[in-house]
Amino acid sequence: MNTVYLDHAATTPMLPAAVEALTEQLTNTGNPSSLHASGRHARRVVEESREKIAQALNCRPGEVVFTSGGTEADNLALKGIYWSRLRSEKRATRILSTAIEHHAVLDPLHWLEHDEAAAVTLLPVDRSARLDLDALRAEIEDGPDDIALVSVMWANNEVGTIQPITDVVELAAAHGIPVHTDAVQAIGAVPVDFAASGVDALTLTGHKVGGPFGVGALVVRRELEVTPLVHGGGQERDIRSGTIDTPAIAGFAAAVEATVKGQADHHVRISALRDELVAGVRSAVPDAILNGDPANMLPGHAHFRFPGCEGDSLLMLLDARGIECSTGSACNAGIPQASHVLLAMGCSDAEARGSLRFSLGHTSTRADVDALLAAIGPVVERARAAGARKGA
Repeated sequence: MNTVYLDHAATTPMLPAAVEALTEQLTNTGNPSSLHASGRHARRVVEESREKIAQALNCRPGEVVFTSGGTEADNLALKGIYWSRLRSEKRATRILSTAIEHHAVLDPLHWLEHDEAAAVTLLPVDRSARLDLDALRAEIEDGPDDIALVSVMWANNEVGTIQPITDVVELAAAHGIPVHTDAVQAIGAVPVDFAASGVDALTLTGHKVGGPFGVGALVVRRELEVTPLVHGGGQERDIRSGTIDTPAIAGFAAAVEATVKGQADHHVRISALRDELVAGVRSAVPDAILNGDPANMLPGHAHFRFPGCEGDSLLMLLDARGIECSTGSACNAGIPQASHVLLAMGCSDAEARGSLRFSLGHTSTRADVDALLAAIGPVVERARAAGARKGA
């Protein structure tokens, strides 16, 4: 049975360019921090990779700090900026974020609140998962000197809604408040220009853009002080210690470069394919409800609520047919709880549990969409029948 992979938001297959760049370095010996020839060669690979990423994102090479992935980068941004701001501005104990952030942001915020006395405010979103800018404005105007930072994701990983980052930066910058954004889902899907955006720190990761697992970066303005989480050799601007992974970084940079260069064409192809998927699902299941903001959505996301169904049941029934999707963030896989994103959007617990995310990527084809559309009607019917029997 051929597998139909519709979970690119969780991870997407590695691009050929990334595989080539990674494997080319695997047999090379040399620590980038060593001064001999092998070390200098490894350092050159790392710095050329840094320059590729900087060019793709329109930032300075020195602003790219390599990490082990998006989670570490988010933790470094939130904790590191908070600690530095608190050191220089004793009143800056507040952090503003949103209720729909990835757990790589929410969990560090929870820790800062309970262990470091931070005052965290999770701002509300509307029914389409778009940040309430009036709520942000009110929080800032209530006491701008008390705010250490603002963290708003560029695009939501579950429903795909793109956030008004330009407006967020404008409100925060007027009071000198730094802004961090988790752009893990946005890189390569929509245009992302670090310098033009005005954000102070931006998170990205390899496996979401066709690169390897276990590597990512925090792009952070050199003017912004960040307290390190890990102390050691100070390899990355003294804010991230540890021997850096030259092969993974080479693969990561190749993926970012290729993905960003192909972003416009990818957007046209994938959004058209996604629109066919959405229309087909609505035809097969007329009462299916598309979650998110259709006018401001990532091109490959299609997140549906199926009334009368359990998302987990739908997922397993589709999986039995070789069709792979998700009920939400892969980081919550196996945990039977309603999506915090959908709850924040105003869905009931039952509505949140009856949802599926289909996400398309660079390997997606019309045949993948056709396979889903052939299966979704019978699968929903079977799931509803099972739910009715269980209720009886």
